Amino acid sequence: MSQIRLYIDEDSEATALVQALHERGIDVLTTLEVKRLRYPDDDQLRWATEQGRVIYTSNVRDFYQLHTIFVSQEEAHAGIIMGLQQRYSIGRQLRGLGKLIEATSAEEMHNQVEFLSRWIED
Repeated sequence: MSQIRLYIDEDSEATALVQALHERGIDVLTTLEVKRLRYPDDDQLRWATEQGRVIYTSNVRDFYQLHTIFVSQEEAHAGIIMGLQQRYSIGRQLRGLGKLIEATSAEEMHNQVEFLSRWIED
């Protein structure tokens, strides 16, 4: 069972969060780092999948719709984590992502959607 590797899309990219994830030893890339800003969402999801990375996004509506399309067309993806960056502090996002990554393998995320709110204590 391998650990989840993250790909953070531009809707969720926060320098402090990325730095904190790196400090925790979590493998994370951003759209900025890999020069994929402003690519369409379906291209981002396919690229993340090709790289074996679960995408973390705040764009819940569009990515949930993409998940539904991919599943209906039997197109695989490495997984999607949805969180509302505006709703949660960097610290809460970090703790939630940490819990999710600790409890879930990359294999278990295959074709799955996880909502970060499930992993954040209120």
